[in-house]
Amino acid sequence: MAEKALWTPVNHTTNLTQFQNVLEKKLGISFPDYVSFHKFSTDNTEVFWNEWLLESGFILRSKPSKTLERGSHFAKSKWFPGAFYNFAENLLEKGDSQKEAIVFYAEDGTVQRLTFQKLKNEVIKLQNHLLSLGVKKGDRVVGIVPNAPISTIGMLATTSLGAIWSSASPDFGVKGILDRFEQILPKVVLSVESYLFKGKKISIIDKLEEVTQSLSSAKHSEFLQTIMYDFVEPKVDFGKIKNPIRYEDLKDPENLEIQYTPIEFSDPVYIMFSSGTTGLPKCIVQGGGVLLNHTKELSLHCNLSSGEKLFYYTTCGWMMWNWSQSVLALGATLYQFDGNPFYPNWETLWSMAEKENIQVFGTSAKYLSVLEEEGISVKEKYLLPNLKVILSTGSPLPISGFQYVYEKINPKIQLSSISGGTDLNGCFALGNPSLPVFAGQIQCKGLGMDVQVFDDMGKSVVGEKGELVCPTPFPSMPLYFWNDESGNKYKSAYFETYVNIWCHGDFASITPENGLIIYGRSDATLNPGGVRIGTADIYSVVAKIPEIKDSVIIGQDYKDDVRVILFVVLSNGIQLDEVLIKKIKEQIKLETSPRHVPSLILTVPEIPYTVNGKKVEIAVKQTVAGIEVKNKNALANPNALDFFKNRKELMQ
Repeated sequence: MAEKALWTPVNHTTNLTQFQNVLEKKLGISFPDYVSFHKFSTDNTEVFWNEWLLESGFILRSKPSKTLERGSHFAKSKWFPGAFYNFAENLLEKGDSQKEAIVFYAEDGTVQRLTFQKLKNEVIKLQNHLLSLGVKKGDRVVGIVPNAPISTIGMLATTSLGAIWSSASPDFGVKGILDRFEQILPKVVLSVESYLFKGKKISIIDKLEEVTQSLSSAKHSEFLQTIMYDFVEPKVDFGKIKNPIRYEDLKDPENLEIQYTPIEFSDPVYIMFSSGTTGLPKCIVQGGGVLLNHTKELSLHCNLSSGEKLFYYTTCGWMMWNWSQSVLALGATLYQFDGNPFYPNWETLWSMAEKENIQVFGTSAKYLSVLEEEGISVKEKYLLPNLKVILSTGSPLPISGFQYVYEKINPKIQLSSISGGTDLNGCFALGNPSLPVFAGQIQCKGLGMDVQVFDDMGKSVVGEKGELVCPTPFPSMPLYFWNDESGNKYKSAYFETYVNIWCHGDFASITPENGLIIYGRSDATLNPGGVRIGTADIYSVVAKIPEIKDSVIIGQDYKDDVRVILFVVLSNGIQLDEVLIKKIKEQIKLETSPRHVPSLILTVPEIPYTVNGKKVEIAVKQTVAGIEVKNKNALANPNALDFFKNRKELMQ
């Protein structure tokens, strides 16, 4: 029986179909459906990406000698050799100078609006100061900044000079910041003095003292300055912050000419960091291919156009911040918010979305699940007539989450669950404005991304669960890892499972509708009786049980096998008795299989999450096994791991 669509597109004329039509006419090829178009984009990857480079209006200083120079190994392939461009130029020069580039909503209701010209003027001011410090191509500038205009200004001023930008959220701990930035030796730190969360001002001056003192120590002699931006409280005392200067005290430039330093696609732009829960975060170096892939995703898959508006709830420690910045390259408006999305109540983000007529609204699966758990009906208060897409990522969105969006938020929008990661700073699978939405499924593979699912024998399969892989190089692949001259760390991260084929580490399947289902991380996959089970299968069932507020699932090595353990956080006033345990097990068995039924169901008061809102199943599994989690500072609530230690129920 065919799956029933939750949403079917009404408008079949989209940016994606228009680009498809351009290629059909130019190349004399017909694509009867998206599957055939996607196949063309991967079978002819060089043709596809070169055509998107041209069609997207990517600003180049010189043309490439070829599209792709294939190396002896996947990781050694180079995109667009010979082409020179500037990253910041592609973001600053695409919009109407008098139109809004950024609109920022603070938690306290303050609104800041910057036109493209105003944004450019701020970038010029900071760029001039960085030049006076001697910052040049290849140097690192880092931000400890909120998701606010200053983060974008910092990134653009840095990349305008061919320097490399990396950022962390102000709520990171000292060790979390130093674990990242001590690896890359920044010359400049751009930071705020404090931030707002749940109505409280939280100072980070003490944190900055320790961070900047460490970065400027003898082992880090390149450090030049800390630029302090007054975000919440102006003119605070600098304390012992190393080499401070206030952003507002930077000299206004004598003229408003901006300098764009040309770089190649093989030159670094961003350094991203893995979550780092099992060791120091990986330093993932990325170049201009990231922007080319972002514009493809934003324009073709999200159907965003010049003059339209996108909002994504994120922090500067998550790759979705980098992703969202690229809307400027379409001449669209970027909406930013910093703070708690439920302060003072659940209406905060939706009120902004309706007032500002936002077309694309992005958030995490966790945010939608909280709305669902609280029984909130957004549509009863907000009509959202201009909203056309809701994006969800961070973790798989369960079937109930899909149903919630269409029942309680808006039945007429495209719900686009997207999946990729920090490693590629983009998506392998995401939405399509010309395809229907099915519950629990990501709509399609990304154009130009040769996404397949391999079984245990390394065979490409459809309708079966396996490893998500990509056999063909793609523009947003990492250039390399920092401090990895041999390339061994890079290769071991993605190429140990299959020879010369990118293995992403997701357990997935391709559906009969040509969509994808992500079942969780491969290293968190359960293996009772030797049968691989994705954790998302169980989460999707548990999420519908009202007595359960949150949960985490692990596989425990037990008597020469693996047993499934389900930890649950119960709703207020609920006790985990035999009746509830039986209900949970019967529901999981009914909706999945007997193998999915947990051997044990135990209560905990809290589930540990990363600072980006992802459950840390591996850290829980290690804790249960008595293995010390190496990098607890990567967690938003590291003390939650204590609830999984020395549980007598797990020793039996």
